[in-house]
Order: sequence, then C-alpha cells, then structure tokens
Amino acid sequence: MRKTTTSPGEKILKGIKRATRKHYSSEEKIRIVLDGLRGEDSIAELCRREDISQGISYKWSKDFMEAAKLGHRGRAQKLALGCNPVYLSALFTYMDR
Repeated sequence: MRKTTTSPGEKILKGIKRATRKHYSSEEKIRIVLDGLRGEDSIAELCRREDISQGISYKWSKDFMEAAKLGHRGRAQKLALGCNPVYLSALFTYMDR
C-alpha cells in the first residue's frame, strides 16, 4: 500500500478546516429535517440556505426516521436531546402518519 506524505502546510490547513467546521445542535438538525419533510422548498434549496451538503441532510433525515420506524422513540429523543419539545412533537406527529 502506498503511503502519501502531507506537508506541514497541508496539516495546518486541515486542522483549521476541522476547527472551523460548523457544529449543529440537535435542535438545529431537527428543524432542518422538518423543513425538508415539509417539502416547501427543494432539498437543494434547503441545503444551500443552511450551508450543508445534501448528503448530510439525507443522513440526518434517515437517522431520525430509522429511529422512529423501529419504534425507538427513546433513541430518537436521545438524538434530539436538549431540543425544543415543539420540534420533537412535530417530528413524532409526522412519523406517526
């Protein structure tokens, strides 16, 4: 297997990118997932507005939907720990359809 070496400059740049990456709270993730589920805007528009990739949006949606499908409301609530109860209630109402 071929090993690639990175220059010190590349290591510094990678560290800066990692440190400046936005971290989304559970509440923000649920809000974004619910916006996507409402379907008022396309996923592409939603992702541009929120400055996230479409892959991240689909992963968050999948995580919450899988937790609900399997009946693991506790798991879904843990994923949304500390989030606004209104968002949680809306998410579970949507999933119970």
